[in-house]
Amino acid sequence: MPNIKIFSGSSHQDLSQKIADRLGLELGKVVTKKFSNQETCVEIGESVRGEDVYIVQSGCGEINDNLMELLIMINACKIASASRVTAVIPCFPYARQDKKDKGFFDIPVDNLYAEPAVLKWIRENISEWRNCTIVSPDAGGAKRVTSIADRLNVDFALIHKERKKANEVDRMVLVGDVKDRVAILVDDMADTCGTICHAADKLLSAGATRVYAILTHGIFSGPAISRINSACFEAVVVTNTIPQEDKMKHCSKIQVIDISMILAEAIRRTHNGESVSYLFSHVPL
Repeated sequence: MPNIKIFSGSSHQDLSQKIADRLGLELGKVVTKKFSNQETCVEIGESVRGEDVYIVQSGCGEINDNLMELLIMINACKIASASRVTAVIPCFPYARQDKKDKGFFDIPVDNLYAEPAVLKWIRENISEWRNCTIVSPDAGGAKRVTSIADRLNVDFALIHKERKKANEVDRMVLVGDVKDRVAILVDDMADTCGTICHAADKLLSAGATRVYAILTHGIFSGPAISRINSACFEAVVVTNTIPQEDKMKHCSKIQVIDISMILAEAIRRTHNGESVSYLFSHVPL
């Protein structure tokens, strides 16, 4: 692909490499280092003049450092006369806080969805998926689970939780039927995993035969891994928007869906001026 350059920030080199391999490109040369006062310094090691530049940086690990690094890389490419700079952010940082509902972009933004990849994983890995119930661990995710349940032509349920303060769940009420069925919990992210582990116990006590969790972003901080290990999940499935290698060493239940081909195809389509909406309902081959 002519006139295109892909650079990787330091948050998720493995995913960036998979994206570049998929597009048949080399990752651009970039050196990131820190001055002794901890300021981030980025040097772009090749010419980007007139190029269509894509910078892959996920919102994970040292989030604030990585976000700053991304901004400095964007600035460096603009100063070096890149014709266009696009940030590819697999896991968008600071989106959990309610400010996202008030946030406005004054540049074009394409929001990509993991749903097609999730549907593919369910069909290929859960033999009795036709007899499953898709469950949202909270009322906020109802739209997400109804969409997946409709596409699979199965039932859905949701767990209504009453909270007293953030990160602490008080009482959970299951709305829907999971008796003698496989229950698949679906959520956008899991951090300390308190909610989904409580939900799994609730589903098992309501008669579910097996419980899976499928999450777009597996943050898994604090006690998350020990909670998953002691919970009743068959598997906890996440995408690789965040590196999971270390977590998988400590938890055999974690499985990963590779979404590099979705991001690579989004880059290819954006570069060629094609529609990205195809990816909302299809996984590229």
